[in-house]
Amino acid sequence: MKLEIEGDRVKLRKLKVSDAEDIYENVKDEEVIRWTLNIPHPYPFSEAVKFIKRTHYKIRKNTGYAFGIVLKETNRVIGIVDIFNIDWKNESAEIGYWLGRRYWNRGLMTEAVRLTLKFAFEELKLHRVSATLFEENIASRRVLEKTGFRLEGKRRETRLKFGKWHNELLYGILRSEYEEIHKSS
Repeated sequence: MKLEIEGDRVKLRKLKVSDAEDIYENVKDEEVIRWTLNIPHPYPFSEAVKFIKRTHYKIRKNTGYAFGIVLKETNRVIGIVDIFNIDWKNESAEIGYWLGRRYWNRGLMTEAVRLTLKFAFEELKLHRVSATLFEENIASRRVLEKTGFRLEGKRRETRLKFGKWHNELLYGILRSEYEEIHKSS
């Protein structure tokens, strides 16, 4: 299975331990962490190395696929997009992602999510991909909506982050919806 996916401005690839510095530099920013469900703040450098090693383990076990989002013009990792909680019996998984703040509002995450959906539906042959995010995360909601996800529901005050309770929104996309979008583009 090919673990490098080429886009126009970004490519997705399997992480290397040498990417830890790029990950750390982007994730130590509290504004980036504010919108993530599971990344702690402060984020120690050692956690970046552990994260990369866990991604290698999950790929070997076929339980998850985290990709570094590489900006082609610099060849640096600027974020992560992750297919996780793969349920092979029900052909479903979740997607999660983050992007370094200096790369926001350029359409890079939308491109990365489109590439990841292509991998999820065409390579992994999944039936469904879902995403969970904080209700206040407008930019992430736009990424999901632009890539074909549909809002499926809201869970009230499910996450405590930085001393505040947050509602979570659940989005999902089915393979048939992905194929319809892909066919028309």
